[in-house]
Amino acid sequence: EIDDCFIHFLVVGARRKKFYNIMSHQTGIQATADVQDIFARARNGAFRLLKVIIENEQLILGAAKEPSKSWDKEYDCHVLSHLEDKQPCYILYRLDSQNAQGYEWIFIAWSPDHSPVRQKMLYAATRATLKKEFGGGHIKNEIFGTVKEDVSLSGYKKHLTMEAAPLPLTAAEEELRQIKINEVKTEICVDTKHQTLQGVTFPLSKEAFHALEKLSNGKYNYVQLKIDFQNETIILESTASTEVKDLPHRIPTDSARYHFFLYKHVHEGDHLESVVFIYSMPGYNCSIRERMLYSSCKSSLLSMVEKQLSIEIVKKIEIESGAELTPEFIYEEVHPKQHAHKQVFAKPKGPAGKRGIKRLIKGSGENEVGN
Repeated sequence: EIDDCFIHFLVVGARRKKFYNIMSHQTGIQATADVQDIFARARNGAFRLLKVIIENEQLILGAAKEPSKSWDKEYDCHVLSHLEDKQPCYILYRLDSQNAQGYEWIFIAWSPDHSPVRQKMLYAATRATLKKEFGGGHIKNEIFGTVKEDVSLSGYKKHLTMEAAPLPLTAAEEELRQIKINEVKTEICVDTKHQTLQGVTFPLSKEAFHALEKLSNGKYNYVQLKIDFQNETIILESTASTEVKDLPHRIPTDSARYHFFLYKHVHEGDHLESVVFIYSMPGYNCSIRERMLYSSCKSSLLSMVEKQLSIEIVKKIEIESGAELTPEFIYEEVHPKQHAHKQVFAKPKGPAGKRGIKRLIKGSGENEVGN
């Protein structure tokens, strides 16, 4: 028997909506053959919703609904109507999107506050089994709920918003962010002493390095790189053949990128090929962590490209939107207009006509002699 203290711990944890690994082993509960057949049909898109419950130590089908509208139009109607106030269950709800394995699904683990503790434990320990039986590759999102507001359509959207929020910064990243903020706020004068931010160096992947070599040899005219945050590496994103008119379409609107473009053009009758580096950062559409790391890695990347690959970068450009990359803008950045020399300020002429006789100022010695 489970003692009262442990039961109290489980109930408090459920009310606070915490996830606890209540049992260290699987329950051994499996899906029936009929449920497995339904799972196979569901993965092909035959159903919009499946409700699965545990009965007689087996996973059985509690309810099923076929699609009739778009997923968000019938979400609350189907999901909330199949939830009981005192009975846990599993809900599999199909989205309209697909991945490489088929339709994508939302997996909802419903465990209401007032359900029996033993039921909560049983359903919590069988979740992994159900996901494995159905196919984890089809499950796009997973939600745990104790009240209906948690698993409603608005609750699901809040869940997505929280997942998309930027990850918290480490102590070192927060320190670097504060240094940047202080640099922006510092007043600059002749005697100002600057505290510089040491750049972060991420290694370049082999594919990215070879692509830049081919850019240097003229085999590629465009190379796009991005940062793999998980592996802390700068990797190759694209080498699509690109003309000036294509550049705006190469700039992502929701993430930063490094671009190397072989700019072929005519200047004063000469056919030129100039490598232009473009650093695109779409403002605050990116997280603080992404903006900071792209900015910090830029200098070390350019230094490596110029020294190790001997690529001469004639112009470095920073933009927020691809719309800025017009043919005129790029040409003027590479070949800025030469301003004429400033005309020396001419001293204005004096008034016309005679200005009178010049006055002679006598010294004090002359006055004494005259007297």
